[in-house]
Amino acid sequence: MIKRSSTLIAAVAAFVLVLSACAAEDDGGPVAIARANWSSGYMQAAIYAQLIEELGHEVTDPAAATLSPYSFYPALAAGQYDMWANGWFPLHEIYLEGENVTGQAVDLPIEPVGWEVAQGAADGLMIDKASADSMGITSMDGVAANAGAFDVDGDGKADLFGCNVGWGCEVAINEMIADSSWGSRVEQVSGNYDELAQGVVDKVAAGESALFYAWTPNWTNTVLVDGQNAVWVHSAVNDIRAVANTNFLDRNPDIHRLLEVVAIPLGDIAAQNAKMAAADDYSEADVQADAEAWIAANRDQVDSWLASARASG
Repeated sequence: MIKRSSTLIAAVAAFVLVLSACAAEDDGGPVAIARANWSSGYMQAAIYAQLIEELGHEVTDPAAATLSPYSFYPALAAGQYDMWANGWFPLHEIYLEGENVTGQAVDLPIEPVGWEVAQGAADGLMIDKASADSMGITSMDGVAANAGAFDVDGDGKADLFGCNVGWGCEVAINEMIADSSWGSRVEQVSGNYDELAQGVVDKVAAGESALFYAWTPNWTNTVLVDGQNAVWVHSAVNDIRAVANTNFLDRNPDIHRLLEVVAIPLGDIAAQNAKMAAADDYSEADVQADAEAWIAANRDQVDSWLASARASG
């Protein structure tokens, strides 16, 4: 899967390189901040943008560049964007390798910086607790042995409700399926994650079996709760980190230092995600307001980060 994905990523990168050749050389404009196209990371992107503004820099609105990793990392390497706050590692390590992004074994001007959420973000595969209990399933081998219970389209394989095309987890899941002993009995269903997840919520509520990808923090954790109506059958721990263009960091030592020291508690992110999921209408203005409120509530810590950044600048 890596090789096929790498070809596609490289094609995007080549296109971005042509479009952004001038932008990569221009260091006089605003800080170009992108954000990931999963809503659980929107507040963090807004927090970073507001903090960089407090340092005295003009910034672009992250909401104007809401991207998948597949699109973002080649554009970051090309200099079209300067940074984002939504790197997941080791999940996104494939996007740091030259062969995967440009098709050539070259060092990319990309680097993760700081530890926004260190060893606190879990991701992996879950099933509904009722199926786990009734079938004695504790791992993906158990899912494979009972694939018929999770087969939606009737092809004999368990349907794993997974990730958007272009997300690191979509690639990782397909690689895992290709490399695992249980993989021949499982297939990933890709699409809009929130829509797929809502379908899983409905299936679990109806007492139907479901196999799905999940991560924390995210709104799904408030309705598909480990030990209550869902259980993990495969999981890993990730760090959430800012990722920036190295040339941009060299030009902006104050921002570099800021990215090194900012840390956002996982519980704060989870609480905002739950608030966002519960709202009938949650706007970009609400995201900005949540970021402003978080900064105000942590003003002493924020001021120490800014002081350290200004000293470096």
